[in-house]
Parts: sequence; C-alpha cells; structure tokens
Amino acid sequence: MINWVSKQTPISMFHPFPAAMCSLHSASDMEQTILWFDRKFSFDHLKGTFPSIYERLDGLLLRLEHKLASIPPAQLEVKPDGKWSIQEHVGHLLDLEDLWIARVKDFQKGKPELTHADLENRKTHEADHNHKPLQELISSLKIKRGELLALCATTGNAAETLTSLHPRLRQPMRLIDLAYFVAEHDDHHLAAITEIHRRLKA
Repeated sequence: MINWVSKQTPISMFHPFPAAMCSLHSASDMEQTILWFDRKFSFDHLKGTFPSIYERLDGLLLRLEHKLASIPPAQLEVKPDGKWSIQEHVGHLLDLEDLWIARVKDFQKGKPELTHADLENRKTHEADHNHKPLQELISSLKIKRGELLALCATTGNAAETLTSLHPRLRQPMRLIDLAYFVAEHDDHHLAAITEIHRRLKA
C-alpha cells in the first residue's frame, strides 16, 4: 500500500504558474491534430514510474481549475463548429471517471478483459452539461477522482504486475499502463479546452 497524500488544493489558494508563463501555452501554433481514438500507445517505458503517473492523476483538478479561472463565463458554453464546449469537455472528464474506476477494479478482481467504453460518448452527448452549474461538475469530478486515486494507491507496486486486455486497443495492459492512459486522456481534454479558449480570444 502506498501512503500518498492527495494534493487537490483549491485553486483559490494556490496558483502554480504565473500568468506570463501560462500565456506560453496559448501559442497559435499549438494545436492537437490527432483524434483520441486515433492515438496509438506503447507502455514499455513506464517501469518504475507509477508514483509519477499517480501525481499526474492527482493534479488534474488543480490544473483544470487554474485553467478555468482565466476563462470568461460567457465562453464556457460556446460550441465551436458545433463540437463540445469547454464546459462539455469538463463534463466528459467527469463522465469517464466511472469507467476508469471500473477498470481499476477489473484489475484487482483479476478479470481477463477490461470494462468496455461507450465509443460513441453517448453519456456526454446526452448529459446536457452546458445547462449544469460548472461548480457542480467540478465538485463531482473531485469526488470521483478521489475514488480513483484511492483505488490506485491501495494497489501499490502491484500496478506493474496486474494485467488485463484493453477491449478497444486489443492489447494487454497493466494497471500502470491504464493510469498512464487516463493521464493522457486528461491532458487531451485540457489541451482541447486551451484550444477553444485561444480560438475564442482571437
């Protein structure tokens, strides 16, 4: 068991990056050009890195709240080109937490294949996140991410030995690989939020 302490500090208490540094992350030439489902993953480089990946998972709320603090409320619900709004990206992060939690439990139960995802993201499309209070989404995400972190912490070093089959990628995955996968998914949507904000400022 790993005795890690969650660092989900409220953004009102701690801003880790000066505003001048944050502006570097809004450069016009920084744009994601690959869809999430087109990503390919290799996990060979992860040996011995579970604590670092755990820190990335633990830092989601801090980074998200810091990012949202600089975005005018009027921009949160704008759907550029009919795609998800900033608030819907936040809601999607919340929607996926139950899947991540279920998959960690799959590892712990020794299931041969991980819980399947809804590849059409119907939960997010049908949730109407734009008409929910943003703080409600954030608060729910904090609770769910806390559950995920607690499960990962109890797994400890077994994260590098517990294996199961990822149903979409059709490749074996360890729990440490799943944690990395989730952290990459977090970053994918944080980057999408940054891109929308940049476009709306232009």
